[in-house]
Amino acid sequence: MIRRLALMSLPLLLLGTVACTPETDRPAATGADTSTSRPSPFEECTSLVAEPGAVDTGTPQGDRLPELTLTCFTGGTPVALRDIPGPAVINIWASWCPPCRKELPAFQRLSEQTEGRLRVVGVNTQDSRSAAQSIGEDFGVRFPMLFDQGKAFQRALERNAFPMTVFVGADGGVRHIDTSGALDDAGLAGLVRQHLDIVVPA
Repeated sequence: MIRRLALMSLPLLLLGTVACTPETDRPAATGADTSTSRPSPFEECTSLVAEPGAVDTGTPQGDRLPELTLTCFTGGTPVALRDIPGPAVINIWASWCPPCRKELPAFQRLSEQTEGRLRVVGVNTQDSRSAAQSIGEDFGVRFPMLFDQGKAFQRALERNAFPMTVFVGADGGVRHIDTSGALDDAGLAGLVRQHLDIVVPA
């Protein structure tokens, strides 16, 4: 009888030894979850498709963005990263990343404070669309959002940090890639002024 009870309890003991890691907590990135019944909080990506000749094809100050095309979160025409008119700030984030969630409202405020002078673009990566949409709704994020089902953008940049923000000049050159952690309003404004020479109103 004692032996039988010991054998029955063995599976429970084994289950208790499984460690919880970010990998197991992370929702699976899937293309099957293509939409929800709710409208997307994010803007459409029409403003990210440059008019012919709008992007300077001369020698940029810094490396250009990768030759990579990503889908728009709201659908429509896919967006080639190199066609995004600068200056621009591109924030790479995921809903399962606490620092990403912390800094998203600062990026929304930046998009409002610099409207017409700076493009703020999000790239949601290694995430589910439903989780990203929920975060966008909760935090009032409305700037255009691209969807990177895997992490093609990060691989192209040869970086694997979260969160990550790419500062792109008017000439299309990458001026700075920030991986310092969650940015607040002051830190973000300082980086925009330092690398893009744009003053963000207080």
